[in-house]
Amino acid sequence: MQPVLEIVAADGFALWPIGEHESYGCLALHGQLTPEQVGTAIMRIAECNTFEPEEEHGPCPGDPIGVFLHGMLTMPDLLAAGGFRVTDDATGSVFIDPGCCNGLETWREWLEVLDGTGWASFGHDPSSMAERVGDIVRLTLDVHAGDGSPVIELPVDEVRALVFGAQQDLRDFHDLAGSWAEDHLPTFATAVTAALARALDLDSH
Repeated sequence: MQPVLEIVAADGFALWPIGEHESYGCLALHGQLTPEQVGTAIMRIAECNTFEPEEEHGPCPGDPIGVFLHGMLTMPDLLAAGGFRVTDDATGSVFIDPGCCNGLETWREWLEVLDGTGWASFGHDPSSMAERVGDIVRLTLDVHAGDGSPVIELPVDEVRALVFGAQQDLRDFHDLAGSWAEDHLPTFATAVTAALARALDLDSH
């Protein structure tokens, strides 16, 4: 189980160094990313939170970096396209693939699967779903694909450990991104680090 961020190619982006990625690919977030990969992730999260200037967000800065980051730094509820992907390392089969309209900011829905409502869905195309049935969790890649969809059942305790590991990956990425921001965006480092905590729902837990 890995936290992944959906990446859209950004031709011509020059505000800070970023890596090369295929459009609509995914970048797994963890504490071992290169500086260029961290730059890509922060660029993408900022892109997910652009908005038309409105009074409640305060005046927009005049510098290009401030303008680009303004939505991410000022909006209370942030988006980070992606989610937790579940893959069988032995076969490469994907059992949960976050689809359109899903975000890392909602990763705590996995806790609902384990200890709350007992199920969660993760966007569409594919329409992945996790459902608790007694002491197991059933993971379905695409509930609309019928019998053709990969499905796996795992013990609840194993899924709990996977979720804990993915959460730690997010925390490790957040720590790494904080150091990156101090090096590359010193003027905005504190605000960027706080915004990332909101976008990844790491704030008050």
